[in-house]
Amino acid sequence: MEMQLIKHRLIGKLILLVVLIAAVSSCSTVGYYYQAVSGHLDLVSKERPIDEVLTDTDTTDELKQKLNLARQAREFATIQLSLPDNDSYKTYADLERPYVVWNVIATPAYSIKPKTWCFMIVGCLSYRGYFEKQKALDLASELKNEGLDVQVSGASAYSTLGYFDDPLLNTMMAHNDASLVGIIFHELAHQIIYIDGDTAFNEAFATAVEQEGLHRWFKSQSDLAKYNEYLSHKQSKHDFYQMLKNTRQSLQLAFEQAEDEQQKQSAKQTIYQQLQLDYKQWREQTQFYGYDQWMQRDLNNAHLALVATYQDLVPSFLNLLATVEGDLPTFYKRVAELGDMDKELRDKQLAAYKTQRLGMR
Repeated sequence: MEMQLIKHRLIGKLILLVVLIAAVSSCSTVGYYYQAVSGHLDLVSKERPIDEVLTDTDTTDELKQKLNLARQAREFATIQLSLPDNDSYKTYADLERPYVVWNVIATPAYSIKPKTWCFMIVGCLSYRGYFEKQKALDLASELKNEGLDVQVSGASAYSTLGYFDDPLLNTMMAHNDASLVGIIFHELAHQIIYIDGDTAFNEAFATAVEQEGLHRWFKSQSDLAKYNEYLSHKQSKHDFYQMLKNTRQSLQLAFEQAEDEQQKQSAKQTIYQQLQLDYKQWREQTQFYGYDQWMQRDLNNAHLALVATYQDLVPSFLNLLATVEGDLPTFYKRVAELGDMDKELRDKQLAAYKTQRLGMR
């Protein structure tokens, strides 16, 4: 009865949100918000208490293991990481699809700066998310017709930034144990600090909390083997993103130096061919095949627009954490203070933390 009452209140809030948006927005914007609200309501309608799922005879042993792990990680997040103590990730929803949302990212053909969209509550974002894949593909087609580079990527996790209690999803269960625990830490971090219009800041902060949280999680589990496996994967991920970052820098320089569009296109083609060669060589050296599927895409600037920049500020946040001797509540306070700064000043401060190299393990 209590869960039903909470859901009714949630529906009332969402309906009110749509009404308010309709009063101040264009028809196309209202349509976008409507799909977001209806998508979230569909998600909520599938929500079940974890205990109920665990006792269901149809629940597989694999899912039970994942849910028990998630429940332990959720408790750890509050007690050991000072992350929000609410009902997020204490329920489970099976959406019967591989991703919860599909994000559309776009850039000009000869720039790596992503197009942004601005929304109520969350501010401006470098992507636009849809609960239905076809709607994402439709927008992607429109943007391609405008001459933009576009990518559509599925996301397995989802956050309302603390406005509502988010459930665990079937889309999260395909991840290995370390990734599942990390996702919970990452999404809860978004609930404490989220700066409107600064995607790189928000994602780097949440990633830093995720990494520090996993370090403490594995330490508490006394599982050195799994922690070393995580570190190895983390290093491979870092190396891959560095490769993408180098490609971004090469593209930016080539676009600035080219005299006309033909030169830009030729340079762009050459640089992406070089990326494929670099990846092939790195793959042979490391015997790490985790990004084969990603690299098999028809890559363009939109694929590099966010994936590399999300990593750029992570060392800054880890170094800031080191300056407060690992005290997370103090760290969150300092990050919130950064968030209150003007963006230019905030970026300068983060750049200064990055050079200190205090937080590297």
